[in-house]
Amino acid sequence: MLEKIRNAFKIEDIRKRLIYTFFALVIVRFGCLIPIPGIDTTLIKEWFENFAGKEIADAFTGGSLENLSIFALNITPYINASIIMQLLTIAIPKLEELNNDGEEGRKKIAEITRYLTVVLSIGISAGMAIGFKNSGYLTGGYGTVLFMVISMTAGSAFLMWLGENITEKGVGNGISIILLINIVSRMPNDMGNLYKQFISGADNTVNMLVAAVTIIAIIIFVVAFVVVLNDAERRIPVQYSKKVQGRKLVGGNSTYIPLKVNTAGVIPVIFASSLLTLPVIISRVFGVQAASGMIVNSDGEKVHASVWQMMLKLFSQNAWFNFKSFSEFKYTLGFVIYIALLIFFAYFYTSITFNPIEVSNNMKKSGGFVPGIRPGKPTTDYLTGVLNSIIFIGAVGLSIVAAVPIFFEGAFNANVSFGGTSIIIVVGVVIETIKQIESRMLERHYKGFLNN
Repeated sequence: MLEKIRNAFKIEDIRKRLIYTFFALVIVRFGCLIPIPGIDTTLIKEWFENFAGKEIADAFTGGSLENLSIFALNITPYINASIIMQLLTIAIPKLEELNNDGEEGRKKIAEITRYLTVVLSIGISAGMAIGFKNSGYLTGGYGTVLFMVISMTAGSAFLMWLGENITEKGVGNGISIILLINIVSRMPNDMGNLYKQFISGADNTVNMLVAAVTIIAIIIFVVAFVVVLNDAERRIPVQYSKKVQGRKLVGGNSTYIPLKVNTAGVIPVIFASSLLTLPVIISRVFGVQAASGMIVNSDGEKVHASVWQMMLKLFSQNAWFNFKSFSEFKYTLGFVIYIALLIFFAYFYTSITFNPIEVSNNMKKSGGFVPGIRPGKPTTDYLTGVLNSIIFIGAVGLSIVAAVPIFFEGAFNANVSFGGTSIIIVVGVVIETIKQIESRMLERHYKGFLNN
């Protein structure tokens, strides 16, 4: 690995891309620490401590939401805009036509996504600003509200622009890399919390060792499982028939189509987590907190929590797998909703990125066929069947990785911002980025060979 890193820095183009990405991420982390003027950050942190869904929001925003910095919204609006656009691509024929219209069509969709990101940023930031103003968290008047909306919207738009530039001028996967650095930035603090809660707080040396070994084993298992899941693939054999060109008989070679088990990568996890987090953030800003059973109102009276308050608790990751009582354990249904969303987006995203009909037609035009399967519709049906099977296996694998840390968080109150979702994103993005760097190195090698 160290040898590959040294080789990468020897190539001028890759070295420039790595340096550009590094400084871009420094800007991201610096912006996450700059609070918006006119905000009482102490009150905001108290508000955030009681925020349902705190862990995943904290990880996705890199602590910027807790600090209410100029990057408080981070790339969440862009992710949600991308989800909306991909759903609309299926529902609206005009957008579907643009999506299938090659590079120009995809550029147009990307442009619409940018505008939608700004609209969502304005809506979310305005809701947060007005909610904080009504709750007394802002030290200024409505001028502060306007400034807060402008700052948060500009911050989100800037990160969107920066992410696209990392994709173009850096190592690629710009938005994913920003999300990666946000998650990684919270890990040292989380590891410290685990140490204080389970290791240094243990009753005796034996319990301390058991806790340390258990934590390390869980982390190693989850990371190893994600690596295996990302590398696993189903290879579909393809045979090309021989044909005469001039006086020569050519063709007859064999190859394969690699279908990754985790075909959609980290996209289903990001989309599912973002959808669960968004209503919690909006509701909390407007003063609606997740609750269950009897709660105490502002007058000190015990009243029943509203249906919406109880539904919000379904979306709170720290409410899942709570075995204290059935009234608390029932909110584990939210985990079932999360898994259902994850599986849905796994199939949905794969259907957009991989078209069995197109692959089958291209094979037929090139004289290729799957051994034992006739070209045309039978090949399309065969590819579709195989694809559906491995997508399900990949989604189940993602669900297992997501469930392990969430289970320990709910059952043992291991409060950390990174969980299975975060680890899937971190490992997936790191592996994909390394592959992109290696492909650029390989491309450079062949260019040099051809130029000589």
